[in-house]
Amino acid sequence: MGEQESVGSTEASKPHKSVKGSKSARPESRPESRPESRLALVRRARRINRELAEVYPYAHPELDFENSFQLLVATVLSAQTTDLRVNQTTPALFAAYPTPEDMAAADPEALEQLIRPTGFFRAKAKSLLGLSAALRDRFGGEVPGRLEDLVTLPGVGRKTANVVLGNAFGVPGLTVDTHFGRLVRRWKWTAQEDPEKVEAEIAALFPKSEWTMLSHRIIFHGRRVCHARKPACGACPIAPLCPAYGEGETDPDKAKKLLKYEMGGQPGQRLRPPSDYPGRPAAPLGAAE
Repeated sequence: MGEQESVGSTEASKPHKSVKGSKSARPESRPESRPESRLALVRRARRINRELAEVYPYAHPELDFENSFQLLVATVLSAQTTDLRVNQTTPALFAAYPTPEDMAAADPEALEQLIRPTGFFRAKAKSLLGLSAALRDRFGGEVPGRLEDLVTLPGVGRKTANVVLGNAFGVPGLTVDTHFGRLVRRWKWTAQEDPEKVEAEIAALFPKSEWTMLSHRIIFHGRRVCHARKPACGACPIAPLCPAYGEGETDPDKAKKLLKYEMGGQPGQRLRPPSDYPGRPAAPLGAAE
């Protein structure tokens, strides 16, 4: 599914220019552990955000979409799979069902077969049929631009609603997915596990205008560097700011081999990435990767 480890020894594999060797090394000394004040936490959190903005100035939603309906559908499909697999699946899906009205009238079995590569296809097909019918019947065939309306749609929770609001409507929101939750806990921005509590605590640390891009940066970093099982600590550009440094590989050369996507010289998750994306587009479904 495109998330394999890679060495990345070519010019294309070099990290973005902001990933400097001096930032990747652990500081020689750290102050003794003591409770962090609220002010210190806010300052550290915002500094990490600024550093990530330098490393990932091209951070973006990694789902291919052309309109709010496509983004909504793609986000629902992204549960329990990669954005890459969704992007490889949606071209045929949207060619067959370009509007909510079309999808609401779809034959369930035909819809299931189109989205089968994303997994859990029966449950996802039920959600897509339900949300498409709701858009047709309750919202005039348009995706609503309010969170309180979006979360009434079948298969749509706060995470999906915030993705759609932030990236299709320009309404700031935090996307608390597994990557986001893992990193903010590693950075000790929160100890919460419940996504809504995580969202509330992180929202309080940043201006609302930063929420959407903060989400992209954190998710980018989680997918490329700060992995769940083996973080690439020795190649991490924010290592000096990370209280969890050392949970992963600290040897710089070994850590570089753990970097993924453009950081490791590999294709990204989008078949049609933004023009400023420094990596290569992903391959279509069934193509040699």
